[in-house]
Amino acid sequence: MSHPHEGAPLSIGFVLLRRFTMLPFAAFVDCLRLAADEGDRSRQLRCHWVFMTSAGQDAISSCGAAVTPCTPFREPAEFDYIVVIGGVQDEHDAVDETAIAYLRRTADAGVPLVGLCTGVFALIQAGLMNGRRCCVSWYHHGDLTRRFPDIEPVADRLFIDDGHLLTCAGGIASADLAAHLVERHLGKAWAMKSLHIMLIDEARRGEHPQPQPVVFDKVEDRLVRRAIAILEQHLGEPLGVDALAERLGTSRRNLERRFREALGIGPRKFARDLRLRYGLWLLHYTAKSITEIGERCGFADTAHFSRHFRDAFGATPSAVRKSAGEGNGDAVDPFFLHIEARPASG
Repeated sequence: MSHPHEGAPLSIGFVLLRRFTMLPFAAFVDCLRLAADEGDRSRQLRCHWVFMTSAGQDAISSCGAAVTPCTPFREPAEFDYIVVIGGVQDEHDAVDETAIAYLRRTADAGVPLVGLCTGVFALIQAGLMNGRRCCVSWYHHGDLTRRFPDIEPVADRLFIDDGHLLTCAGGIASADLAAHLVERHLGKAWAMKSLHIMLIDEARRGEHPQPQPVVFDKVEDRLVRRAIAILEQHLGEPLGVDALAERLGTSRRNLERRFREALGIGPRKFARDLRLRYGLWLLHYTAKSITEIGERCGFADTAHFSRHFRDAFGATPSAVRKSAGEGNGDAVDPFFLHIEARPASG
């Protein structure tokens, strides 16, 4: 029997697990909604979507908001994709075996599965990620590695499209993945329409790096905090101090003075230290080659990267990679890059 929206070029079934995270869900479904119709009329014309839970009960998100109406799981063949959205990870929570069985049935039916945020954990529990790369947020990298040591997590990109299995770090990157699917099925113009209404400039490709978090204990200077935010977004394409000052609407001299007052070092050395810490993180938590990591961190060549890395950490990148492979992971926190300001010239 045909379903009532069989004419829609893109049909999505959402599996909302207990305490699912609201942002990736909202970002994904709103991208569909805005592409589905002219203007902001929200009719399910070009895109169709259904919210599903194991018994058709309301889906309660991690923030306490409920999504309704939900239906029990439908035949996977009704949809082009099944998108599963996970929630807060508590190993003591009972696994939703009905949902896990449904994911296996979806895979058996040949319908592509999308794991958003910790929805990737459900795909792993269903036995569908064996031997595959699994895109996960940097925030959940350590948890996934500890719980599922045989799975290869990837935490330096937004999403992975492996054909019948797509995994996404979650957060606002869900809009990038949704736009990727909208463009595939409806065309680039509809994907761009959605993103522009959502105030997103353009879709980022799956291999676009996740912003790596930086934590500072008491950086009170707002100008310095804004500078740090810009530097975080340019880890692979270093900004000169003059360009950074121009972006901030201030002078180079003022920026230099404010950095030294707040952190004890100048912005040039701070930015290089930041890129080196990112390289340290990549050495521990990705399989990228040292050459690739040097390029990703914005160094001109491997020798340049290795020399500065050794000066900063007292060991070469290859020695750190070997140490990481032996399980000596104390040198870097998988959740945060802690940048220590050292009073030195820069």
